[in-house]
Amino acid sequence: MILAVLFANAEGNILIERFHGVPAEERLHWRSFLVKLGADNLKGVKNEELLVACHKSVYIVYTVLGDVSIYVVGKDEYDELALSEVIFVITSAVKDVCGKPPSERLFLDKYGRICLCLDEIVWQVRRHTEQF
Repeated sequence: MILAVLFANAEGNILIERFHGVPAEERLHWRSFLVKLGADNLKGVKNEELLVACHKSVYIVYTVLGDVSIYVVGKDEYDELALSEVIFVITSAVKDVCGKPPSERLFLDKYGRICLCLDEIVWQVRRHTEQF
């Protein structure tokens, strides 16, 4: 299952977050953990180069797209391979909406459409998971 999808800017500020099945008291931990993970590892990474981490029996796949960092967190059947497919779909959707890898300003200008695309992607993934 996909637990979280987060977008952050270069300073570590969360731009979009979607949590699924994560208790409210754990969300702050995940926010700070993911931002720190990105700060430690995303410097100098090329656009769409995937990085993988494992924490507390969950998998994290993350990347940079323009000025935005993207994190996808999953567990069980959503291991690093499945999450890499999900993050590929997400990055493709963001590039389609923005027309290119986004600057932070362009990302925020297209915020509404990106949220709609993200919600649709996550809904499709969750629906697919429930069928099997």
